[in-house]
Amino acid sequence: MQKRVDGSTHFYRTWEDYRKGFGDPKNNYWIGNDAIHVLTKDQDQELRVDLHGFNGDTAYAAYATFYIGNEADKYRLTVSGYTGTAGDSLTNSHNGMAFSTKDQDNDKDSGGNCATSWHGAWWYNSCYNSNLNGRYGQSGDSGGKYTTWWHWKNKYEALKQTQMMIRHKKRIRL
Repeated sequence: MQKRVDGSTHFYRTWEDYRKGFGDPKNNYWIGNDAIHVLTKDQDQELRVDLHGFNGDTAYAAYATFYIGNEADKYRLTVSGYTGTAGDSLTNSHNGMAFSTKDQDNDKDSGGNCATSWHGAWWYNSCYNSNLNGRYGQSGDSGGKYTTWWHWKNKYEALKQTQMMIRHKKRIRL
């Protein structure tokens, strides 16, 4: 549903862009919030987030429950059941949050719009622990405006590649 491999596609976009989706699935891509809602509305999806650092290190975060609401609900995020090696940078700060973009502020930050402050679009609270749609950085870049996952390295370090994937939950038949 999301992929970042380089800085060739700009992710600092409008609500409409994120609603419809943009990019190329082979490179940089957001499938679109409408599509994510349709794929997850039955609440039978799990999420995996793959992270790649500029030094070659990798980590992942998997969530047993993942779905988002419809546009009327501002694509509100429901996520839980973390496992992985990256640390949980979604559940505590982002679960239950509406999606925000530069032109639609749905976060709880009283100081402004997290999407404009941190140059991205995401399920911001006040403001975030992850920002995978932030500005694409280069090796050594750090700071809140970059594509980042706080709990992996306990700092806002730009990531080289990210990917968010969903699939149907595995069901055990007895």
